[in-house]
Amino acid sequence: MVGYEAFAELSQSKDSDARGHAAHLAALAYLDHSGPADEHAALYAALIGFLDDNSVKVRAALAYGLLHSRQAPRPIILSLLQDSAVISRAVLQYSPVLVDADLLPNVARGDHDVLLAIAQRSRVSPRLASALIGRHDQRITLRLLRRDDVYIEASTLDQLARSFGADAAYRGALLARKDLPGPTRLALVHQVAESLRGCRIVKGALNADRLGRVLRNGTDTAVAVIGERIAEAGRSAFVDDLLGADQVSARLLLHAVVTGRVLFFAACIGGLANTSADKVFTLLESGSRAVLMALFARCGLSAAIGGLLVRLVMHARSADLADDAAARHYVITALTEELISENEGDIPPELEEVFCYLNEQNIILARKAARGVMAAFARSTQSVMSLPSSAEPAQMQLPAA
Repeated sequence: MVGYEAFAELSQSKDSDARGHAAHLAALAYLDHSGPADEHAALYAALIGFLDDNSVKVRAALAYGLLHSRQAPRPIILSLLQDSAVISRAVLQYSPVLVDADLLPNVARGDHDVLLAIAQRSRVSPRLASALIGRHDQRITLRLLRRDDVYIEASTLDQLARSFGADAAYRGALLARKDLPGPTRLALVHQVAESLRGCRIVKGALNADRLGRVLRNGTDTAVAVIGERIAEAGRSAFVDDLLGADQVSARLLLHAVVTGRVLFFAACIGGLANTSADKVFTLLESGSRAVLMALFARCGLSAAIGGLLVRLVMHARSADLADDAAARHYVITALTEELISENEGDIPPELEEVFCYLNEQNIILARKAARGVMAAFARSTQSVMSLPSSAEPAQMQLPAA
């Protein structure tokens, strides 16, 4: 405890450290005060007096004592806001007393350090975020994008994606945001694919055909995942945009079912058939083959494509395609073998694209399903590998090239 006489002596000391200690004590006593009103008024007057101290250390000690409190006197906080840069930035960053109207003028005229202090506040309102982004300081904008607690309008996110989508850091920050609009996310995914396609390391590791297959499969998966999340939220604008741009292909529909994105598939079929996604989902769960064929025909799909989708839906009813790679591999293998058998190896031209897709998926899924199987088997058995005997003598060297 410090008596008021001792406090008065500290306040009038020639030592700035002593005056700073007194300023900090006064701030704490004011915020924690529960005594008489005249005592509280005297403490307030003391705080005002420290504002005129010629030592920045004293004013900084005063600010430090008041910085995080909502009960700090607003006139004092506003005065400290006009103080030296080190004090002003601390007040901008931490004081909960300040409202947007206090901060916006500083956003309009402040330098990078001022903008950084405001961008690091515990709460940044949408209005404040828009003003900060409007200053076109890329480092500040990137910092705000990486804060998932800061709401940024969809139109602003879309504009940032258009302006800075080619920058990997911006792209990553935008794609990490859960509130990124679906069409904007899809546009960034396409930019990622193009960046990978042009990357020397990637081009050197994969031949052009395989790289194209990998990127196309990844893009299809991204479209299906984005569409599934949006469908879960009850919004169909993303699917409407895909349909309007004629981007819903038979391959994409197959991929949606194969990867277990049934809500997205239902939304696409509903859009093509001009019916509700809920009704489509009910038919997918329990509709007969004839009903499903009629539904796919209404979508404008050929009988061959419709029949393939019907088979896929029937398989999907009894398999967990969303999470089970082995189940997906089984379904794709069954579909492929059925197509080859029924067409006696002569796949119709209208099914060639989806047949190639099934082959691609068969390879991908076979690798996923087989990964780790041999290692697990080796740990669980004591038997030795049985190899056929060879009547030919073993070659001791490779033949000449």
